[in-house]
Amino acid sequence: MRVCVVEDEQSLAEMIQLNLELEGYEVLVLRDGEVAQNVFENGIDFDLIILDVMLPGVNGVDLCKIIRKDSIVPVLFLSAKGTTADRIEGLKAGANDYLPKPFDLEELLLRTAILTQNITDESIKIGNFEVNFKTYEVFNKQKEIVASLSKKEVGLIRLFQQRNGEVVSRTEILDKVWGKDQFPTTRTIDNYILNFRKIFEKDPKNPDHFHSVRGVGYKFTQ
Repeated sequence: MRVCVVEDEQSLAEMIQLNLELEGYEVLVLRDGEVAQNVFENGIDFDLIILDVMLPGVNGVDLCKIIRKDSIVPVLFLSAKGTTADRIEGLKAGANDYLPKPFDLEELLLRTAILTQNITDESIKIGNFEVNFKTYEVFNKQKEIVASLSKKEVGLIRLFQQRNGEVVSRTEILDKVWGKDQFPTTRTIDNYILNFRKIFEKDPKNPDHFHSVRGVGYKFTQ
């Protein structure tokens, strides 16, 4: 399980790294916003990103927007700016959680565990099929490849996995899978769901897994 910590305060970064490593995480620490931007733009291979808001070079909010262009990796903000308005700004940028400084170490470790626990598997079973998150392939019970998915399709399935049994709005799907700087229509999501139903449902017109919630969005049940 790989965690990236972007924090410019050396003593705090070292404390977070040490304790996460004691919990079994592999940790990369970055101390500068511009360095982090270069890393993220070359591909995100982390299970969680912990971001300080106030960073040299590029601030955490802007980094989160960059991350959301291509990834739904969980993002946890750390910030001395802990007002309601600051938390709302961070969540609107695409963060999953926001922890004001100073924080309790046990709370940080707990939130880290919660944000990473739903993506530890390399695959997910949906009905009689299994999606491999590394190869983007869908297998049937005979282990035969029946479909290949796009990066966005896998991202959408990951989001549904994290929110299993919950209604996810079209707006949230667009923000977390496509990012705020891209402008697909909600019809794009509808087409993805139609394709999922063709692949995974016994009867696409009466789905067991990908449910429409009229006027809101979709609910996935595994």
